Amino acid sequence: MKLGISALFGLIIGIDRELKKKPLGLKTCLVLAVSSCLLTIVSIHAAYDFPKNEHMMMDPLRLAAQIVSGIGFIGAGVILKRHDDVISGLTTAAMIWGASGLGIAVGAGYYWEAGFALLFMLIGVELIPYVLRRWGPEALTSKEVHVAFIVKDVNHYNDLKQAMARHDMKIKATKMTELDDQTFRVELRVQVHEHSAIAEIFQTIRGLDHVCRLDVRSL
Repeated sequence: MKLGISALFGLIIGIDRELKKKPLGLKTCLVLAVSSCLLTIVSIHAAYDFPKNEHMMMDPLRLAAQIVSGIGFIGAGVILKRHDDVISGLTTAAMIWGASGLGIAVGAGYYWEAGFALLFMLIGVELIPYVLRRWGPEALTSKEVHVAFIVKDVNHYNDLKQAMARHDMKIKATKMTELDDQTFRVELRVQVHEHSAIAEIFQTIRGLDHVCRLDVRSL
């Protein structure tokens, strides 16, 4: 029963990650939750079954304590630093730790606590971000995109920056590379509205003067 409940909880977390195309998938979450539950069961029962005298000589949660630290190595494997200095995978790493924690809790017999923990985890990962993006402050209702293009003159970039501001595009970071004496490559991290489509952003910037070889992608 404990292993079955752990498998169900791990399955729920895995489906959530699969739907978002994250490195942590359904199979990984299920295996982590079930194996953590199994090791917790073994640790507790071994502490009571194997002592040869009246005094317990083993810590019932000795193996469970090692699970908590060991899972960190798996979590570190899904934390990525992309070439644009953006860190991704932190939530997925936390979900790995969470799946293991649910398995430990169920293995120790804390079913209700594990169930509520799963509920709060899903609320925190799914519901609260949705509410904040929809009704929260501007910083939470926007997203960032990477924009790169070629300009023939630095003064052209200043004109482009003003034009982008008129279209509610806020430049958060800028990188300029000199290709030759009269040509410059500009890379921008631009803040736009959460619901702005990449195609719409591309068409807006492409319609501005002096833009060549435009590249737009989401972060």
